[in-house]
Amino acid sequence: MRLLIEQPRTMSSGSSNFLLVPIPEYPVLDCVPNKNVKIVVLGASNVGKTALIVRFLTKRFIGDYEANTGALYSRKINLDGEQVSLQVQDTPCVSLQDDAEGLYCQEQINRSIYWADGYVLVFSITDPNSYRTIQPLYQHVRRIHPSANIPVIIVGNKSDLLRARQVPDHEGKALADELGGPYFEASARENHESVQAAFLYLCQEVSRALAGGNGEKRKGGLHLARPKSPNMQELKRRFRQVLSSKVKSATAL
Repeated sequence: MRLLIEQPRTMSSGSSNFLLVPIPEYPVLDCVPNKNVKIVVLGASNVGKTALIVRFLTKRFIGDYEANTGALYSRKINLDGEQVSLQVQDTPCVSLQDDAEGLYCQEQINRSIYWADGYVLVFSITDPNSYRTIQPLYQHVRRIHPSANIPVIIVGNKSDLLRARQVPDHEGKALADELGGPYFEASARENHESVQAAFLYLCQEVSRALAGGNGEKRKGGLHLARPKSPNMQELKRRFRQVLSSKVKSATAL
């Protein structure tokens, strides 16, 4: 299967393709975690990658997002009684070529795949094309990590849209079995529990792999500086915009 690499768009001076958006959970005075769990979320356009990440980290659903430039979300979580530093990398979309024999993938996505320890491959149950990107996407991850034990989960998002479903549940399970990972159906819009179950499962698998020595830091990977201070202003701004629009709509009625 051929892979075409699309170079990332040029960004303004002083900006970066990757943004750190810290979402703090514990007080600053807590002990520094001794384990870093790094996860990347991959999938086609409009499958809800950003919505899933924000739902997992904040328990909230925004519904309307700006163009995905690849934000890195940072948070501390507790896994099996151990405090862990979690980083979740959002990514721009990947897409199949017109002949369905290759994958369009930006170079920054390749860097994220190399950097990460665990992988969330997302498709929408309402979009068969997004489903068809999962297998070549997984194969691409395996080409970057041919000998590594890589924890991977498959997530069929938008499970609340049952009438619009075009990918049956059994097809998602069959694909996950073929690729050697578990399958989760989730709804970023309606169900925080389903999203949390999927992400926590992967976090635990990555944590076990790190403890077993399978997740040793790879030389030459992507290095990102941590922010000077926690800041949730951007997400709060988006929440206010959504609430304001809902109030206006209700008033108009």
